[in-house]
Amino acid sequence: MKTVAFYTLGCKVNQYETEAVSELFADNGYTVVPFADAADYYIINTCSVTAMSDKKSRQMIRRAKKTNPDAVIAVMGCYSQTAPDEVLDIEGVNLVLGTKDKASVINLVSDLSNADKLNAVTSVNDNHTFEELTVRRCADRTRAYIKIQDGCSQFCSYCIIPYARGPVRSRREDDIQGEVKTLADAGYKEVILTGIHAASYGSDLGDTSLAALLNKIDKTDGIRRIRLSSIEPMTLNREFVKEIKDCKKLCPHFHISLQSGCDETLRRMNRHYTTDQFAEIVGGLREHFPDCAITTDIMTGFVGETDEEFGKTLEFIKKIQFADAHIFQYSPRRGTPAARRKGQVQASVKDARAKAVAAAVERSRDAFLQRHIGRAVEVLFETRAADGLFEGKTVNYINVHAPSDENIGGEFRTVRLDRHSDGIMYGEIIG
Repeated sequence: MKTVAFYTLGCKVNQYETEAVSELFADNGYTVVPFADAADYYIINTCSVTAMSDKKSRQMIRRAKKTNPDAVIAVMGCYSQTAPDEVLDIEGVNLVLGTKDKASVINLVSDLSNADKLNAVTSVNDNHTFEELTVRRCADRTRAYIKIQDGCSQFCSYCIIPYARGPVRSRREDDIQGEVKTLADAGYKEVILTGIHAASYGSDLGDTSLAALLNKIDKTDGIRRIRLSSIEPMTLNREFVKEIKDCKKLCPHFHISLQSGCDETLRRMNRHYTTDQFAEIVGGLREHFPDCAITTDIMTGFVGETDEEFGKTLEFIKKIQFADAHIFQYSPRRGTPAARRKGQVQASVKDARAKAVAAAVERSRDAFLQRHIGRAVEVLFETRAADGLFEGKTVNYINVHAPSDENIGGEFRTVRLDRHSDGIMYGEIIG
């Protein structure tokens, strides 16, 4: 029996796609083994959102080759799509597949030897059909990702993803609902709706929308929680909030991509909102979803970002009081408008600004957690952490650790929160 190992870099969409392809291999008689093991085939699903992502992708390719020099190595994903020749030139790579036709990898690799070289990357520019991949099980036994959409048509000036993923393609509602039901029947308690630009779901179909989809999934028996992955600010306007506010299973956790708290910087990024609009959207969410967690992405050192502009970002973080943030340093992506501009910021300045943002976010995060001390909250426990503690999440995505002598993975328990440290809440199970 042939063995295959997978490694995934990047976003939740990539994780979903790897799960789906892994199931295809398993269903066709392959044994899926850990990436650290010697395998007959290695499938590496790459990311290209930053230069570091490209570097990590190359490292994992070389690691697979070192683990088993006789293996066939297939590389797919965004890095492959945007630089196929570069990837194929890496020692050990036998197949390069981009972000299209991922299901074909199983047939392609079966015909290759470790001496072959095949570039199967095709253009994404004319890709207007959602590639249907399905997942019946996930590595996490409590929470499952569901891909509802692919592609992006926003063309932020720094971002390579529209060139790697192509235009917006939405998945049919019936297929999404069918997968939600399958996962619910398999025992999953929470589903996370994800996409490359999930906010645009339905815009290409004409007869549905993200809000309509949420309301339909909300009626699915078995699922206790529905969570949205990253979403663009302008989607979350008052009309959208009005449409979703009665969804009983929707988690009050909104990851809204900010990138910068300065309007001048946002314009150069080709982001389609102002800080005033962002603040109004957050206010509307907090009005309808008390105690909701607002998390975000913040980029430091974008082209032309001055000390004054960066100072505005720090002030805006203080104003919004995020529950947490992913912090990135700007990385020029070949082929994007921003990479060609003058005014690139020095690496040392980017790093210093990233540390300043991290400190500001930590203060707002701690203030958010502090407000929850003494409360009794429902936690969906996932895995054992350490020292007899189990780890889980609240509806608003607070990471909770609590002691338990029994295995409570996959169970809902009521926890009284009593302290926090390094972004983690601790408490006692009371029900």
